Amino acid sequence: MAGTVEDIMTANPTTIRANQSVREAAELMRAQDIGDLVVLEDGAPVGIVTDRDLVVRVLADGGTAEDEVRRACSTGLVSVSPDDPQDRAVALMRDRAVRRVPVTRGEDLVGILSIGDLAMERDQQSALADISAQRPNE
Repeated sequence: MAGTVEDIMTANPTTIRANQSVREAAELMRAQDIGDLVVLEDGAPVGIVTDRDLVVRVLADGGTAEDEVRRACSTGLVSVSPDDPQDRAVALMRDRAVRRVPVTRGEDLVGILSIGDLAMERDQQSALADISAQRPNE
């Protein structure tokens, strides 16, 4: 039986302010060995930015490493509560076609949940679970 989002989320995700630069985002991702950051504005989550977003939405579109992260991040952010059932998160991610959702308690960011987290929990023998369990490329 599926548990709650809190059972499988990554607690205390790495964040960046919307007005910080694309370069700072890339450096933070490299230092933390991660591929995404939760973007904050006035302390509240307003988006998610991935390493791919930095390339596709900024650099390939004529932007520079000094552009603000807000140019690259997703909009229309949806979130889940740590107490939500995993099935609710799956349905939300499917309906909104997103791979990651912030986990919030009230207005506080407490975690992030990825499609890989769900794959590893739901079907440890799946290709996605295998990929998600591997260390990132160096």
